[in-house]
Amino acid sequence: MMEPGDTVFINLHLATMADGYGEQRDGAVRVHDGRIAWVGPRADAPVDGARLVDGGGCWLTPGLIDCHTHIVHAGNRSDEFEARLNGASYEDIARAGGGIMSTVRATRAATEDELLRQSVPRVASLLAEGVTTIEIKSGYGLDLESEARMLRVARRVASELPVSVATTFLGAHALPPEFSGRPDDYIGAVCAMLPQLAAEGLVDAVDAFCERIGFTNAQTERVFDAARQLALPVKLHAEQLSDQRGAELVARYNGLSADHLEHLGAEGVAAMAAAGTVAVLLPGAYYFLRDTTPPPVALLREAGVAMAVATDCNPGTSPLTSILLAMNMACTLWRLTPQEVLAGCTVNAARALGRQVDIGTIEVGKRADFALWDIARPADLSYAMGLNPCRGVVNAGVLRAPVVSWRD
Repeated sequence: MMEPGDTVFINLHLATMADGYGEQRDGAVRVHDGRIAWVGPRADAPVDGARLVDGGGCWLTPGLIDCHTHIVHAGNRSDEFEARLNGASYEDIARAGGGIMSTVRATRAATEDELLRQSVPRVASLLAEGVTTIEIKSGYGLDLESEARMLRVARRVASELPVSVATTFLGAHALPPEFSGRPDDYIGAVCAMLPQLAAEGLVDAVDAFCERIGFTNAQTERVFDAARQLALPVKLHAEQLSDQRGAELVARYNGLSADHLEHLGAEGVAAMAAAGTVAVLLPGAYYFLRDTTPPPVALLREAGVAMAVATDCNPGTSPLTSILLAMNMACTLWRLTPQEVLAGCTVNAARALGRQVDIGTIEVGKRADFALWDIARPADLSYAMGLNPCRGVVNAGVLRAPVVSWRD
């Protein structure tokens, strides 16, 4: 629908990500009411009655999507970083009461305003690099009050900053001390939390940590069954430290994604391919933990499993707030191509959130979320390290300078 007052972005090159890069040199995009109304060559652009925005010869991509973060939390775990460098393993630290529980203690003690104050600067760092949608998980509260507080803060992030937020309930992240030795009882408590949180409109999806130091397949199934009763989609932290066949489990529930996947086997790949479950690859944790077992990228590629890339921003294993560095890591560590990682932070990341009909590509009808880049070609986004070429961000059709700071 073309109406006076629309905006037309001109003098730019498009990477629509609708088919490969979907390159269109000297292209244009018309936006109506926050949605994409027309895409094509600049020479054919319907500019009548529209406000023109000159892109300065830059590249326009879909707004980037960070589809796996734990960005709302309190506290700092640089002490564990130092301990690992002195020889302790991630599992050693967790079993000694550190790891996730260290952040749980800090997060439980923080007020909602304090959680927001600590978390928003991390979000702002991502927005400065062209991110327009972020997934934010709970999982550092592990009781109803604290989990609800985290999810409310996640919703507040979207009201404080120009970003769309997808919330994920991760109550089954770790066993809290009050349930020591009673994991089945805690899973019952998690399942009881879910209807209350969903009724408050705080939950978009449900996740769990299926691992030797996390929860068993049977316990994870109980959480997934509770989610299914509420018609909530599921995803899973799977095969990060060992092959627990979590990818097969989440695929049986037609899960949105299986995330991490360093120890994923061929059976899990096949199950994900059949279910359309996205593989969310998290190079920050792999790098930070100095892992040596890469995810089976070649098998995933051969099976046609969509691969997304995310920061996994969290205080213990991936304190990463640069989506561009995550893209570079996925290329250099695992040999994904620049096109694959850009798809991994746009179209495939949208699929991992169940938002593919709304965001992730530059196509008519989708939300007008874009990033404007001063680059020579799309591959530059995953090539340079430490350089941020983002020159503008468009949120629902509104052009903004990249967010570089945040104040109370």
